[in-house]
Amino acid sequence: MEIMATDLEIARKAELEPIEAIAWKLGIPSSDLITYGSSMAKISWDGMKQRFSSSKGNLILVTSVNPTPFGEGKTVTTIGLTQALCRIGKNATCVIREPSMGPVFGIKGGAAGGGNSQVLPMEEINLHFTGDLHAVTSAHNLLSSLIDNHIKHGNATKIDTNRVFWPRVVDLNDRSLRDVVIGLGGPANGNVRQDRFDITAASEIMAILVLAKDYSDLRHRLGEIVIAQSTEGNPIKAEHIEAAGSMALLLRNAFLPNLVQTLEGNPAFIHGGPFANIAHGNSSIVADRIALSCADYVVTEAGFGSDMGAEKFMHIKAETSGKAPDCVVMNVTVRSMKLHGKAFGERGGYRPSKDELETENVTAVVAGATSNLDKHIKNMLRFGVPVVVSINRFTSDTDAELEAIEEAARASGASSVCRTEVHSKGGEGGEALANVVVDSIHDHVAAGRPFLPLVGPNDSIEKKVESIATRMYGASSVNIEAPALRQLKKIQEWGYGNLPVCMAKTQYSFSHDAGMLGAPSGFELPVREFRLNAGAGFVVAILGSMMTMPGLPKRPAANDMDMDEDGHLVGVFG
Repeated sequence: MEIMATDLEIARKAELEPIEAIAWKLGIPSSDLITYGSSMAKISWDGMKQRFSSSKGNLILVTSVNPTPFGEGKTVTTIGLTQALCRIGKNATCVIREPSMGPVFGIKGGAAGGGNSQVLPMEEINLHFTGDLHAVTSAHNLLSSLIDNHIKHGNATKIDTNRVFWPRVVDLNDRSLRDVVIGLGGPANGNVRQDRFDITAASEIMAILVLAKDYSDLRHRLGEIVIAQSTEGNPIKAEHIEAAGSMALLLRNAFLPNLVQTLEGNPAFIHGGPFANIAHGNSSIVADRIALSCADYVVTEAGFGSDMGAEKFMHIKAETSGKAPDCVVMNVTVRSMKLHGKAFGERGGYRPSKDELETENVTAVVAGATSNLDKHIKNMLRFGVPVVVSINRFTSDTDAELEAIEEAARASGASSVCRTEVHSKGGEGGEALANVVVDSIHDHVAAGRPFLPLVGPNDSIEKKVESIATRMYGASSVNIEAPALRQLKKIQEWGYGNLPVCMAKTQYSFSHDAGMLGAPSGFELPVREFRLNAGAGFVVAILGSMMTMPGLPKRPAANDMDMDEDGHLVGVFG
């Protein structure tokens, strides 16, 4: 068997087209670009504004089943489908999220696709890119420092120092920063108080960046951030301490979408990077808007399983942008179905060996497909959108295992099921998928079916949590713990009782517990905490033991990374 080159080797062999030529494929002239070298650019604000009135494209949302710790190739499928659509003669592009250095140096490694379905330049995209995440980190921590400075110099807004909600952030996994004390060393160093760090991807600033529609909306949302409670019990906002203007300046360029290219020279946008397990897990509205104005088919992805990023796309992003998907692509793998069929035991976060992954187990595949895959498909169908199942094929998958998934997917209501080989074959390996996606969109648009969210915009927070928990996850009830109840009461008193809800939970299960595989039901869903993200326009419900600052694994990916004497990366991203 021929050994396939690594992702890094494939990326380095690629001959990149000038970014101006890539932009021209979307009808964007070089005068509308802010270039970062020869292969990356941002779209200028003037260039975007003149196109926002046009929205001709169809939006394709790629999501997935609950993943294994290895990931199931959702980004690979997103990029490969884009390449395949272009191969069959369609004007297509994709919009994906930016990598966070936390996962890059932790477990995940690179996040720019893989094999022959990558976005380039892969090394720059994974390491700093155009600096957007640094800008989010800086804007967030500027507000943190302005809060403590405000308290030190008179505290004119009467901030209760025991009720400061705004943490600090860093774009790395560092569990030791989850609970810290600041201001030690005497009065010159500020007020002593307890604080915490979140990872940058979980910052409300990141959520605002990806949900804001324009500069004016961005500036307004920054001012609406609720940072603390006053001694009189009132909300204190960023605008009250005159912080929003300077924060907006730090985000001025970060707000502009980034344009790069796929391995096959197709345009690709990368913008924003919220995680789906602790944030809302989707790329930016402005990137979608510019893509939809320039292309007939826009492929985007939502993080982790459909119970995470896709649910939040439907209830947060679509409500804000006014654009629902025209088709959902459900990515699935044989190994994920083995996991949910309990071939590897009862642990959702278990990392099976290569031999375990490659040993045929049709029984486990059937058990996983008729439980986990079945629920994901049926959940997405509830929104009134066609669901196409894409089986991301690995060389070790057997025909019997693949056929078991196909049969289960059709029985669950998928409009089409395709095997894809975009990792090994690029766009060619996804042509069948591209054709059925185009057909599904055509049929859906012709039928005029309405988009059907599972929660209403005026439902209470409790009602939204209950609806998602029972209808999406399979819970029988919700237990809002006492501290969360107190937080919810305050949120309601302040007039935010009908905001959308962003659920923060494990990605490995429909439930709050990674060990509950398949499609669990009848469980009680615990809500530990509510966090108000008034600027972003939603409330975060933290379920079970979910942390907003991840830790590093026993052997981080960073341990295998290095640089040679010529500055070339070694051991990075496959």
